Amino acid sequence: MAFQIITDSASDIPESVITKYNLYVMPTPVTIEGTDYFDGKTIFPEEFYEIQASGKDIKTYHINQYMFHEHFLPYAKRGDEVLYICFSTGIAGTFNAANLAYDEVKEEYPDFKLTIIDSRCASVGYGLVVTKLLQMQKNGAPKELIIEAAHFFCEHMEHAVTVMQLDYLFKGGRLSRTSFLAGTVLDIKPIIIVDENGSLSAVEKVRGWKKAQKRILDMVGEKGKNLENQMVAVVYGKDRESADFVEEQLRERYHVKDILESQIGCAIGAHTGPGIVAVTFLNDTNEKYDAYLD
Repeated sequence: MAFQIITDSASDIPESVITKYNLYVMPTPVTIEGTDYFDGKTIFPEEFYEIQASGKDIKTYHINQYMFHEHFLPYAKRGDEVLYICFSTGIAGTFNAANLAYDEVKEEYPDFKLTIIDSRCASVGYGLVVTKLLQMQKNGAPKELIIEAAHFFCEHMEHAVTVMQLDYLFKGGRLSRTSFLAGTVLDIKPIIIVDENGSLSAVEKVRGWKKAQKRILDMVGEKGKNLENQMVAVVYGKDRESADFVEEQLRERYHVKDILESQIGCAIGAHTGPGIVAVTFLNDTNEKYDAYLD
């Protein structure tokens, strides 16, 4: 019997982490012109963004109950205990579907133990949570402390996000036509956070892509705590130049301990487009968890 930490591909967790810790990542479905693909398994970011640019019809849906059942079943059969950090309920129905599947699996394997945590995070926000938990496990943290830390990290994770193109937010119904037209003409970029309910919320507007990047960097300083002792995360779509700038500024301005870099996959990219850059970081830290972090 083993204690396993798992997640799903909407976490945008980088391949380097997946490989290092042999992490199991459940792929999120994406439908392109009526055909289902699976994020990080049968379709990958570079190919996806080329398809998106071609104007093909793209839709996403969360991992459903049947899919979760199939993912959970092997752990139940082996007698493993599982901790699953999932996509925010404020954005998708992942948490509820996972719990329904767990109830179903328990009917056949009543001793199966699965802890499902609604991260109330998006993208590498909870990818960073998972990375920290894996570090703690590798460094000998007990299971109970890892689960406790998971709740702490999710509760204190901040997201500072901006997007270059407004088209995708408008198409997805997250932006009114008036805001889309005015924003396009005036070169307005939204500053987006994930709020206390785990929902995406546009909290500010700035003019210009470079100013938007600088604003999310300012937010790191305003909300972050003990940044010099933190691993923070930077995630981007296709604009590697902007990601490099943000990472350079994080090191220069805040002397962050480490940076987890990742690329936005299909689950998020379908709704933001390729022009996105974000930073995720903690607004509080705790020494008893830090003792197990590299």
